[in-house]
Amino acid sequence: MNDKLSRRSFLSGSAAVLASVSIAPIVTSCQTGPTTPSFPGIDEFGSKFGGVQIGAITYSWRNMPVGLENMVKYCKETGINSIELMSGDLETFLGVPENPMNRLRAAAAARQQAEAGQQQGAGQRQGERSRQNATPATAPPQGRRREMTPEDQAVIAQYNADLKAFRVGMTPEKVASAKKLFDDAGIEVHIVKFSPAGWSDEEMDYAFITAKAMGAKAVCEEIGEAAVKRMAPFAEKHGMYAIFHNHAQYGTEGFSADPFLAVSPAVMLNFDAGHYFGSTGLNPCDFIRKYHDRIFSIHLKDKTGPKTEPAPDENQVWGQGEVPLAELFLLIKKEGWPIYLDIELEYPIKRWSDQVKEVKTCVQYARNILI
Repeated sequence: MNDKLSRRSFLSGSAAVLASVSIAPIVTSCQTGPTTPSFPGIDEFGSKFGGVQIGAITYSWRNMPVGLENMVKYCKETGINSIELMSGDLETFLGVPENPMNRLRAAAAARQQAEAGQQQGAGQRQGERSRQNATPATAPPQGRRREMTPEDQAVIAQYNADLKAFRVGMTPEKVASAKKLFDDAGIEVHIVKFSPAGWSDEEMDYAFITAKAMGAKAVCEEIGEAAVKRMAPFAEKHGMYAIFHNHAQYGTEGFSADPFLAVSPAVMLNFDAGHYFGSTGLNPCDFIRKYHDRIFSIHLKDKTGPKTEPAPDENQVWGQGEVPLAELFLLIKKEGWPIYLDIELEYPIKRWSDQVKEVKTCVQYARNILI
C-alpha cells in the first residue's frame, strides 16, 4: 500500500506541473461514473469479484460490429464494467478522417477476387471441353501488392496531414460525449490503447489528454526501449501512466523489465500473463509477486507452454491450457493489489458461438474462482 500511495503522490505532483500544449485543452470532471451498472442481469458489484476487478480489452470483440455504441452493448451483455479501450473505435466516434489505405486494400481485394473468378471460369470452360483432363481452379498468387503510385503517395501524405490536424484540433465536447456513453452504462475506461510512440509531440499530447478525458489513468504501447523513453516524459507531464504490453519479449534471453521501469515512475507494465507463459514456460505469478507495484494491468488468456507438444504456445479455452489462472486470481485477491485484470480473448471460437458469448464465459470462470 505504501508503494501505491507513493505512486499516487507522484501522479498528483506531476499533474501540478502540466505544461501548456498546442492543442485545445480537454477538460473533464473528476467525478467518476456510477459504481453500480444500470443494466440488468449483473449483480451490484458489476465484474468486480472478491475485490478483484475483472475487465476486458475491447480487442476481444474485434470480429464483431465495431463502434463505441457496440462496445457498450458488448459490456452489458458480458457483465463487464471496466475496459481497456482500443483507440480505433474511440477515434472513429470522434470523427477521424477515413484511412485511404482501406480503400486501396479493398480495391486490391476486389481485383484479386476478379482474377480468381476469371481463373475459375477458365477452368470450367476447359472442363466442358475435356472432362478427363480437367483440373481444379487455382487461386491467384498470394502476397502480391500493387506498387504505390505517386498519386497513392500523395493521397496518403494528405491523409497524414489531415489526421494530425484532427488530433491537434480535438475539442472537449467531442470527448465528453464519448465518455458519457460509458458513464451512463456504469463502465470505467481505465486504459486507452493509442500506441502513440511514433507520433509527433502534439499528437502525443492529444493521446494522453484524450485518454485522461475518457477517465483513463494510462495510455498503452508495446514494450521497447525507444517507446518507453519517448512516452515517459509525456506521462509525467500529464500526471498519467505510460504502460507497456508484452508479447514474447520475455522469452528472449536477457530480456528484463528493469531497465524500462528505471526510466520513470510513470512507466508501468501492461503485463500479458498468457504471452509470458507461452514464451517462457514460467509461472506468471512469480513475475507478478516481484513487480506487483509496477503492474497497472494484466491481460488474461490461457495457453500451452513453449515446449508443449504437439502445439506449443497455443491459445486455449480457459481451463484447458496450462496458464495457472486460478492461482493468479487468488493471488491478486489475497494480496489486495489494485491491479486491473483484463480478458483478452484470442482462442479459436466454435461456429455456434461468438466473441461476446465467450467473454461472458470467461467472466463467469473468474467469478467462480473469486467468490
